Amino acid sequence: MFAIALLSSCARSNYVRKSKLVWEEDFNQAGTFDKTKWSKIPRGTSDWNRHMSDFDSCYAMRHGKLILRGINNTSVLNDTSKYLTGGVYTKDKVSFGFGRLEIRAKLNNATGAWPAFWLLAQGERYPNGGEIDIMEHLNDDTIVYQTVHSYYTITLNIKDNPKQGGTAAIDSGKFNTYAVEKYRDSLVFYVNNKRTFAYPRIETNKKDQFPFADVKHYLLLDMQLGGSWVGKVDPADLPVEMEIDWVRFYEFK
Repeated sequence: MFAIALLSSCARSNYVRKSKLVWEEDFNQAGTFDKTKWSKIPRGTSDWNRHMSDFDSCYAMRHGKLILRGINNTSVLNDTSKYLTGGVYTKDKVSFGFGRLEIRAKLNNATGAWPAFWLLAQGERYPNGGEIDIMEHLNDDTIVYQTVHSYYTITLNIKDNPKQGGTAAIDSGKFNTYAVEKYRDSLVFYVNNKRTFAYPRIETNKKDQFPFADVKHYLLLDMQLGGSWVGKVDPADLPVEMEIDWVRFYEFK
């Protein structure tokens, strides 16, 4: 346990010596993202995906960055959604086990904007395998949220034993690096290589307190608009963009 705690608190130069970069996406492709790694997220009925669209204007590749946009729907005549958002995921293509996952991105601000980087369990029905929210940002906040969800926190509603989330200060108009490390007995979160929050496995007879170690997870990167948490969208603030510079995964030895 001491070795894990030490590793979690070390600077980047220390953890790299104990891990190996095994997967990287730098978004340097021309035209579109690499479809062997990523797919566009389809629309759903939840707050986070109710405006998801495959409309080209929600996506761009610019100067080695993936651009995901939230826009007013003024062009897609057969789509009744007032807003359109872009999002990609690695579902059924790339999944991640024990290691450190990093995303470098600039979020930008808009009233009702809700960009997020998060992980869901590959091949599992939600909430089996848990949800790991590496970063969520609301409106023009100067903080981001880092949270875990599972049967334990959702169905059993146990959110404080242990605490299920934390916040970290950012400048949303600049590039920041968001990360999570997954171990067999904990999840450890970072912003700009500063340890911000940890969620441990604890002794309990309750179901699925720490389901994260038993499965691999796929990554979602998405611009979201509106909902009960973030609030209403101001159409005058749109379009809004999220710029993603790169994604890296270091596998722990």
